[in-house]
Amino acid sequence: MVTIYQEANSQAIRADEFDLSKSSSTRITITCFVAWVLSVYDFTLFGTLLPEISKSFNWSVSRSTEVATWVTVGTFIVSVGLGPFLDRYGRRTMLIVTVLGAAFSSGATGLAMGAVSVVLIRAFSGFGYSEEVVNSMYINEVYRNSSRRGLVYGFVQGGWPVGALIAAGLTAILLPIVGWRWCFVIAMVPSVCVAVSARKLPESPVFLALRASEQNAASRPKASLRDLFTPGIRLHSVCTLLVWFCNWMTVQVLLVLGTTVLTVGKGVSFENSLIVLVSGNAIGYLGFIVHGWLGDRIGRRLTVIVGWSCAFVVTACMLLGPKHATFVYAMYALSLFFVSGPVAALMFYFGESYPPQIRGMGMNFAHIMGPVGAIAGAGLLSVLLSSGMPMIHAAFITGSLPMLCAVLLMFGTRKIDQSIGS
Repeated sequence: MVTIYQEANSQAIRADEFDLSKSSSTRITITCFVAWVLSVYDFTLFGTLLPEISKSFNWSVSRSTEVATWVTVGTFIVSVGLGPFLDRYGRRTMLIVTVLGAAFSSGATGLAMGAVSVVLIRAFSGFGYSEEVVNSMYINEVYRNSSRRGLVYGFVQGGWPVGALIAAGLTAILLPIVGWRWCFVIAMVPSVCVAVSARKLPESPVFLALRASEQNAASRPKASLRDLFTPGIRLHSVCTLLVWFCNWMTVQVLLVLGTTVLTVGKGVSFENSLIVLVSGNAIGYLGFIVHGWLGDRIGRRLTVIVGWSCAFVVTACMLLGPKHATFVYAMYALSLFFVSGPVAALMFYFGESYPPQIRGMGMNFAHIMGPVGAIAGAGLLSVLLSSGMPMIHAAFITGSLPMLCAVLLMFGTRKIDQSIGS
């Protein structure tokens, strides 16, 4: 693994030969932001419209849950295969591929004929889910010499709450008019437009340098999954995997199932819970910006540790504290700020912590554990509730405690000098 690290440093110098203009960097940033918004739009649209889909196919609640679980499994399988392609075909190419995958996932869902077709089609949402990894690598390498690159990525990563809000808002407008099938078809159109426009973007300077080096040294061994488990980086790879797994347990329980936790556990009305989610997502976007900026100042690894430590405290207070409406609303908004926000620093840190030759593979290796963590979080929550445990205590165990575990696991990850860039 020492050889790979030495080559990574030499490639950082050679990448300067392919530096981009400011306008090109700006176009990449805007395109990545819009692509992530649309990927999240597709990703969350399914959950938003699942009740309507279930009604259309006469599914029971248990059948609907089963389909959603298999969709998550399919998303995981598709995501697994994308890592090596990031390192082989480049950041721009994979940006186009992931956006087109999300477009297909949206458009084809409108043609679904039953449970099997829904699962097979929605598995392609794994492309949109992995677009987040592409963005992190692309922005990191384009802005590798900028001291504000974390802030820039915070802006891009903030596409998550924006996409979720757009999905909820447009669904409320379009569903009564065109039905759930056309909601998916309409969602496909802007993704195709973004993929077409992305063809004009320049490739990452770091990837161009790597490709040029490989052409000049054909005998160099190709990077493989085995490189993630060599002695110098093995612990880091395992910890990043488990960090993302624990993070998604928290996301699934306290964010995706947030309305259920608030209504059942804290006595908040369904209407008020929706208001809390909307306002909380706006604060969550601010969290991405703040933590992206803070990562530039104090280090991204430390930012994640501090931010998620606050998240554990705040979520615990929200769940175990009083049911007073003002207190619950404030704590839930802060929960979104501290649970979601540090991801802007985390994704960028993931990219910086792996050498360019295995950057896509390393990031995707950790990132694919998101769906697995979501299944584990929802599954464990169901088991605890079925055993008679109150929602508040079950949500604390499956939502707050995984956040604390993620913080402890971050101490097992590598310390890096992020001032070097890529």
